[in-house]
Amino acid sequence: MTSRLSIALELAVAGVPVLPLRVGKVPFGNCRACAGGVCGGRPHMKTAGNCQCAAACHGWAAATTDTGTLTSPAWAALWRQAAAVAYHPAGAGLTVVDLDDAQAMAWARQNLPATRTVPTTRGEHWIYLGAMQSANSVQPGVDIKSRMAYARWLGPGTGIMTHLPSAVRGLVVREEATPASARVASSSPARAAWERTVATGCRHTEQYVRSGFERGLARIRSHTESGAGSQTFQVARFLGAQHAQCPGPCGLDGIEAQIIAAAVSVGVPQAYAERAVTNGLNSHAGRAE
Repeated sequence: MTSRLSIALELAVAGVPVLPLRVGKVPFGNCRACAGGVCGGRPHMKTAGNCQCAAACHGWAAATTDTGTLTSPAWAALWRQAAAVAYHPAGAGLTVVDLDDAQAMAWARQNLPATRTVPTTRGEHWIYLGAMQSANSVQPGVDIKSRMAYARWLGPGTGIMTHLPSAVRGLVVREEATPASARVASSSPARAAWERTVATGCRHTEQYVRSGFERGLARIRSHTESGAGSQTFQVARFLGAQHAQCPGPCGLDGIEAQIIAAAVSVGVPQAYAERAVTNGLNSHAGRAE
């Protein structure tokens, strides 16, 4: 407890908002008074609220530089149970590119400017000066943690911190959710079918491929408010994994076009959908763009 609280206090004095994490690298849950959002939320959350709860509620939004709060009785029990210290990157004017494995690190070295790096359990955190929107799975094994997110504090790292480059900002395209009834025009409106005649090297039955594909399209189309972009990547990655061991060809061009069309139909920008599908289908082959 003393060690973790000491680290938190040092970071807070330096202007880095911090919070405790419990086992599993997750924040402590909300208290009963804040459960279900009935408290209104913290003033600095996505929807400004009026919560004045003294506990470490609301995940990343609980991060603070107030040393009085960090050492308060309400937080004392949490520090005794804490397994790690986390911080809110955007609150300190930072962006963390979280690289989750060796493939992701290799991609970063080829595509992103060098900056301060911090080793993690499985990969690295690349830290840049400047804040931006957070997003998961912008590349296989790559997450962006900045606004409305938290990152574990794993030490100061090594190297010179550089300013947030356009290469990182360009990884995140805001999903402008559009009700499905509005129908967004797609460059690939035609319904393309998966045909056994062209999938001569696929080891799966036609029924197996079609049923999994239709379930994936339904998942994407169900996200009419938000999250359709990430679902697009996940569906494409799942289908890519299914066919990773096939001798090929598997005739996935038609499937790719339909996934993109489904994503665009619920408001995902065309370029974002195309990149998500390409990266998802290729993620198991190590060819993500």
